[in-house]
Amino acid sequence: MKLKAQKEIFFNELESEYRAEEVFSFFFLLTEAFFGIKRLDLALNPETEIDENQIQKLDAALVRLKDHEPIQYIIGETEFFGLTFKVDKNVLVPRPETEELVQWILDDFASEKKALKILDIGTGSGCIAISLAKNLPKAQISAIDISEKALQIAKINAETNNAETNNAEINFIQEDILKTDAFIGSWDIIVSNPPYVRELEKKEMHRNVLEYEPETALYVKDEDPLLFYNKITRLAKESLNPGGKLYFEINQYLADETEKMMQEQGFVTEKRKDIFGNYRMLKGIAHNI
Repeated sequence: MKLKAQKEIFFNELESEYRAEEVFSFFFLLTEAFFGIKRLDLALNPETEIDENQIQKLDAALVRLKDHEPIQYIIGETEFFGLTFKVDKNVLVPRPETEELVQWILDDFASEKKALKILDIGTGSGCIAISLAKNLPKAQISAIDISEKALQIAKINAETNNAETNNAEINFIQEDILKTDAFIGSWDIIVSNPPYVRELEKKEMHRNVLEYEPETALYVKDEDPLLFYNKITRLAKESLNPGGKLYFEINQYLADETEKMMQEQGFVTEKRKDIFGNYRMLKGIAHNI
């Protein structure tokens, strides 16, 4: 079968579920990941043929897309901060706004000469910790997560991305932050993208998130939506070094409430909008530091 014919099958099968540009994007992400065939390759060689095994592979991916499984899980990887990360159902798919959070940290500490001590809470795929390790020489990073399976993915990502080539170190730790009484050691940077989606917001979520991404990394109860932020802020206040900073990715609908909570715990705060104009990031420095 010609590959262009398979492209038409994709469009016909998925046009009722996705926008046309999404369908074609999915198709070429798959052909490049599976066969090394890019969009330009097919444009230059429109008569490109694929064999039965390749057809079956695309058909299997098509079934998963019809069920709204994230394309990143089907491919098995995604890009974040110029790096490639393995992802599966045990970790969230890294988002562009999280890249902006990483960049904010790097900008704030661009002139720092000492080896920074960094704590990443709820590391998931390890995207924040590993991106910081690649860009902050000699950083000493601890990355914690409640999920053993997520940590296994994060360790693979650290290895495949040579996270310690900058003489940085990453220590992955399985830990439930809600059961933590105090952080061990002191830190220059504490960063977290904790669960923050309320049950009432589920109606706004796409099926690919609702049905596939790990619930423990996403959702909080409506009656206590700042549960993780409260706990992390309290622990951070006691363990940040002088000049240290606390960074959060936040729920845009609770930006003011999250900032007020941090201020009440003694932090000077700064909110920041993402590229879509939503307040999605928050930084705090404790008064007594």
